[in-house]
Amino acid sequence: MSGFGWKLHGDGRQLRPGEVVKPDERLSWPRTIGLGAQHVVSMIGACFVAPVLMGLDPSLGLMASGVATLLFLVITRGRIPSYLGSSLSFVGVAAVIGSQGGGPAQLTGALFVVGLALAVVGVVVQRLGAKVIHAVLPPAVTGAVVMLIGFNLAPVAAGTYWPQDQWVALATMLFTGLALVVLRGFWSRIAIFLGLVFGYVLSWVLDLSLGKIHSADGSGKVVDHWRLDLTPVKNADWIGFPDMHAPSFSASAIVVALPVLIALVAENTGHIKAVGEMTGESLDDKLGTAIAADGAATMISTVAGGPATTTYAENIGVMAATRVYSTAAYTCAALFALLFGLCPKFGAFVVAIPGGVLGGITVILYGMIGLLGAQIWVRNKVDFSQPLNLIPAAAGVIVGIGGVTLKISDNFELSGIALGTLLVLTGFHSLRWLSKASGTSQEPLLDAGTTRYDDPAA
Repeated sequence: MSGFGWKLHGDGRQLRPGEVVKPDERLSWPRTIGLGAQHVVSMIGACFVAPVLMGLDPSLGLMASGVATLLFLVITRGRIPSYLGSSLSFVGVAAVIGSQGGGPAQLTGALFVVGLALAVVGVVVQRLGAKVIHAVLPPAVTGAVVMLIGFNLAPVAAGTYWPQDQWVALATMLFTGLALVVLRGFWSRIAIFLGLVFGYVLSWVLDLSLGKIHSADGSGKVVDHWRLDLTPVKNADWIGFPDMHAPSFSASAIVVALPVLIALVAENTGHIKAVGEMTGESLDDKLGTAIAADGAATMISTVAGGPATTTYAENIGVMAATRVYSTAAYTCAALFALLFGLCPKFGAFVVAIPGGVLGGITVILYGMIGLLGAQIWVRNKVDFSQPLNLIPAAAGVIVGIGGVTLKISDNFELSGIALGTLLVLTGFHSLRWLSKASGTSQEPLLDAGTTRYDDPAA
């Protein structure tokens, strides 16, 4: 596709078994707009939470995500379905910078530099070819990174959302799973949105019939509280512009933030590979462009005082569930986010989604993301009887999922996705080099799953 001339898929209404809606296709516009709304709903919780945890304006984060996504789609010419939301990878960075006496300006300055570095990496990859990334990130590594990105979110579902109302979470999870499996056509493709509506209404009904619940609230404190509190919605304005600020550059803050660059490159690469696997269409010629676009989007967001942006794993899960990869749906989602960022009342309504509802939804979504990593392993026939593949992946996934922290100094530490990714990368290539040096392996640098990227005909 050379632009944004989306072709209508079939009759625009139905998908036959085994079919997918490709990036350059779309369903009917009403259905496409509905799918765009579902993408907003799936990402909006994290898109609001990330700025809040970093001390930034959540409404600005939502608006910036819309601008960033539109910029990404323009740069990639609509070939890559991706939503760029507020990155949670920098929450720990924000805490460290704050402990050093830095404020929002120093944080966004550091994130701006990371975005610049990411854009540079993207340009290099685009000039040298996707084989550079595939040499560094073969299927054994990429599958592990995609898996730990998904499963790293598990503590959010289990520790933050689910405890707020375990029974609503369970009911929402069962309803959503049932809708995904049983419903057909368009209804099955908006099953996640239907699950959110179901949980929202169920929480309202339980509040009316049973009163307050004694459980953890959003802060983790066990108190009596309403499942669905619409008071902030009543008090919020209909129209309002978010606060902005200019970034400030601090060398110490930049040093703390730069290691997350590894995770961002891996996240983008994992996203491209995951979408390619799901659609059956290689997107390797756009890998460098996608990475550079994410970097440029981060720079645009942070220069106005917003958070760093990154491709959202939540939306990969939505695509996997709906089998609709149309960038038209992402364009609609971006426009929704842009407009909703200007409506504090809508933001308050979304933030009011009960934690138990999010618990039920995220259990399914985050698990689907993690299992996409396993799908990459299976489709590329990664042999885990080989220690070279097994050991780095095993260590990296456990470190990433378990939230292991490596404290390097009083002001610098690695943990979660960044540390897990680093272990998988360095472990795989170090063991490969050592095995070749000792004469125990004669495998080529690009193994069976990635040699096809060197074939001009591929």
